Amino acid sequence: MRFTKMHGLGNDYVYVNGFETSVPKPAELAVRISDRHFGVGGDGLILILPSEKADARMRMFNADGSEAQMCGNGLRCVAKYCLEHELCPGRELGPGSLREALERIVGADTQLIELTFETGAGVLTAGLAIRAGKVDMVGLDMGEPILRPDRIPVDVVGRQAVGIPVTVEGEHYLMTCVSMGNPHAVIYCKNVGAVDLEYIGPLLERHRLFPQRVNVHFVEPVSATEVIMRTWERGSGITLACGTGAAAVCVAGILASKTQRTILAHLPGGDLHLSWNEADNHVYLLGPAVEVFTGNWPDGD
Repeated sequence: MRFTKMHGLGNDYVYVNGFETSVPKPAELAVRISDRHFGVGGDGLILILPSEKADARMRMFNADGSEAQMCGNGLRCVAKYCLEHELCPGRELGPGSLREALERIVGADTQLIELTFETGAGVLTAGLAIRAGKVDMVGLDMGEPILRPDRIPVDVVGRQAVGIPVTVEGEHYLMTCVSMGNPHAVIYCKNVGAVDLEYIGPLLERHRLFPQRVNVHFVEPVSATEVIMRTWERGSGITLACGTGAAAVCVAGILASKTQRTILAHLPGGDLHLSWNEADNHVYLLGPAVEVFTGNWPDGD
């Protein structure tokens, strides 16, 4: 089985071209292939598949074999793969908020290509910035955030889950919960580097308040437009970046009165540009995507 290793800010996955290759048991394969000692190594497995609703479809499996609805870093890599490996021809990105967000970062003279992708969070649009014939930056229209607790889901009462107290092993936290097609809990702190994420991450992920578990983010506001964040990702553990998590942090910053609608998020693997557009209520995420290497996984393994 042919595979490609790619990453978005160090959030790395093994990608399989499902236009050409069938993967009969992807959950089982995800566990084996993601192992960093006995497999290829990665935060999970992503299948790039044909779609009747969009240019292509993404299925994403965490390192523990659980299937997730959406992955922002993964989808940027899928977009890059589809265009550069000629799975989808693409077309010029039309005017609108996604184009405006990209042009602020890459300039108005950069070629911008549009592709659409079917995900567990619905059909999403990607804008790809092309420089020297290669995809240099990918922007995603992440759609509208989900704020109702029963749809995130988080077991609290109210129209939104903002400043919710939670106690773990005697430690008290205030969290703001958002879904970007998958559930996120955002906790603000004064020193994100001092958080024992390996200890507290799994306890919060599986807290009784979250019937489908949750992605956990500790966030240190630097200013009204800049944050530092660290992530414990549901099903994968500590990751160098989380795209949907950064989008959730952008939304949580407004809900919790911590940041403005456009922010720069510093993650261990690099930076993401985010904005929660007031006009259309959509969240826009911009960042790089990198192809690392290709290889062959033994058939039947």
